[in-house]
Amino acid sequence: MAYKTSTQSQTIELLMAYRRNPSVHLRNRLVKLNFNLVRKVAHRAAYQSSEPYEDLEQCGSLGLILAIERFDPSHGYAFSSFAVPYIRGEILHFLRDHGNAVRIPRHMQKLSREGEKVCQELTLKLGRQPNDVEIAAELKIGLDVWRAVKLSSLNRMLRSLDACLSSSSAQQEDSSLTLGDTLMDLRTHIQQVNAEDSLALQHALSQLDETTREMIESVFLHQQSRRDVAARIGVSPITVTRRVKKGIEELANLLQQQSLAIAMER
Repeated sequence: MAYKTSTQSQTIELLMAYRRNPSVHLRNRLVKLNFNLVRKVAHRAAYQSSEPYEDLEQCGSLGLILAIERFDPSHGYAFSSFAVPYIRGEILHFLRDHGNAVRIPRHMQKLSREGEKVCQELTLKLGRQPNDVEIAAELKIGLDVWRAVKLSSLNRMLRSLDACLSSSSAQQEDSSLTLGDTLMDLRTHIQQVNAEDSLALQHALSQLDETTREMIESVFLHQQSRRDVAARIGVSPITVTRRVKKGIEELANLLQQQSLAIAMER
């Protein structure tokens, strides 16, 4: 996700400060600064579920706070890439615990209820389970419409990640492969994203002038004070602060350009 340069630089500085001295004040500033991440994930989830947007936003906020608590700026990867899986994870947990995760149009919900009633009536009348053609005819709708209604009802409930996957191969009928086995776990996903972000950051750092790069690495990666860095290089602490701030802005621009270039290639 693309951040404005000012937001990126402020986030990096606040995360470093929070890592050194955690406080509710700093955490709240980080939440406010990065709340757009929560909004984007919550809006997407709200479009695909029947839960109120406000509830999804609240759950996403918990994920953002958790990401702030666990993020280590010294690893050199983007906070947004780290935070989004936590935000999405909290929202998905909420949807899982509250049953229906897919929003079904009202007219299809109505047809589903009417279809269940018709199915019961036809079963008593025919002495057997009615087929789709008979149910669709009784409802006076097309066969494709009725099958779409049935499919929407089946997909309405979240499927357990422990559910075994069906297989078309007779030799794999006893396979214990579950839906969860096919998904990349959160830790693996984060590790992959972190590795990609680390490479991108190293590439961006290599494009800064040597003195600015040394200052940034000393302050953020090696946890040295600006005064110590200034004494070693032979400049004033104010100069270090200015160069670091300007360097972070340049890094944010370079990383954004890399992200756009990758997006265009895809």
